[in-house]
Amino acid sequence: MRTDDPFSMAILAALAAAPSVGGMSLPRLAKRLDLGVSVVLRQLSMMGDAVIGGQPGPAWVRVVQTEDRWVVHLTDAGRSAAESLLASPGASELAE
Repeated sequence: MRTDDPFSMAILAALAAAPSVGGMSLPRLAKRLDLGVSVVLRQLSMMGDAVIGGQPGPAWVRVVQTEDRWVVHLTDAGRSAAESLLASPGASELAE
């Protein structure tokens, strides 16, 4: 997974802007990105640590179900990727 993928970059930027304590609910993240929950969840699967097609993901995010609520957390690796992404030229477009 590359950080130059616009969808991944938008997710990283949205999660980095959220309070880090409790993560962000999956529906809220999807609404912020103006996409369906299933679309965002598929992308999050590739951004986690799951092995897909024999390749492990970058482990940038962790999705946790607490009772009936799905919450997306940025991992340390994800926070590092988001920080380098937001420090790059053109990052202000992602933060909006």
